Amino acid sequence: MGFFSLTQDIAIDLGTANTIITMNDKIVVDEPSVVAMDRTTKKMMAVGHQAKMMYEKTHENILTCRPLRDGVIADFNACEQMMRGLIKMVKTGRHLFSQSLRMVIGVPSGSTEVELRAVRDSAEHAGGRDVYLIFEPMAAAIGIGIDVEAPEGNMVVDIGGGSTEIAVISLGGIVSNNSIRVAGDDLTADIQEYMSRQHNVKVSERMAERIKINVGSALVELPKDKAPEDYVVHGPNRITALPLEIAVSYQEVAHCIDKSVAKIETAVLSALEHTPPELYADIVKNGIWLTGGGALLRGLDKRLTDKIKIPFHIAEDPLHSVARGTGIALKNVHNFSFLMR
Repeated sequence: MGFFSLTQDIAIDLGTANTIITMNDKIVVDEPSVVAMDRTTKKMMAVGHQAKMMYEKTHENILTCRPLRDGVIADFNACEQMMRGLIKMVKTGRHLFSQSLRMVIGVPSGSTEVELRAVRDSAEHAGGRDVYLIFEPMAAAIGIGIDVEAPEGNMVVDIGGGSTEIAVISLGGIVSNNSIRVAGDDLTADIQEYMSRQHNVKVSERMAERIKINVGSALVELPKDKAPEDYVVHGPNRITALPLEIAVSYQEVAHCIDKSVAKIETAVLSALEHTPPELYADIVKNGIWLTGGGALLRGLDKRLTDKIKIPFHIAEDPLHSVARGTGIALKNVHNFSFLMR
């Protein structure tokens, strides 16, 4: 980039749970995808961590929302406001010229034309003048160091907050893919429903997420050194409204999220079913890579390996794989033919 260039390059992983912005190979913004707005004026009051602290704690004049659901934009105006707020957080050595932003944005591989148009429009309204889109599994593969343009099959399973993206990549393209709207948010909802039904206690979405992080597991039996201690939950009794204190074990959580994890297993098998034999042989040899926040679920790699009989590897930094890949794609916008304009 020349000294007098007015173009600022940023890469965005626009996720259901978190939005990450990278610039010059560095993660400069890593914030929850939450925005708080004044209900009357519709003006943004807070974004990211600040807005998440207000989430589920506001009065009637403040609206806190997550603009993305199931990996796609659910509230166009809120998404635009959120993107503007997060882009303003980018610290640069000089003024950030909003009229000359070049962006590469990660999107779910199962997105429809309408959903892709919504992302592009939001980016343009937030100041993007040159907007490229990249499918998240492709970005994740680049981010973990796979040579996506090699004549070799690699499979990536990216489990985010709103969607799970499964793709077989070869020669710079996606050969077969499967995108399902079952991911981290569904596991959180399963835990909420289980706590209500089994323990008669009301828990918020945020509390259910804390349970998932602290004692979430895909296996009913974990090795002793990896088994977490029970997590104590406080909440009101659904019937009497009296306070309850419940100790939740990882075995309970494994049982309650079992059906959602099974759907991810089925989706992986479906993508493998549509994979050409030569690429299938490469995948068996190379293994399958797990990325996204869902890859951090205890025992998930072992459960999938046992079920599918192909080794599953957790990426080194699964939460930032897509963001890093998007940043690399940004530097190669003229070389990567799979970027969409």
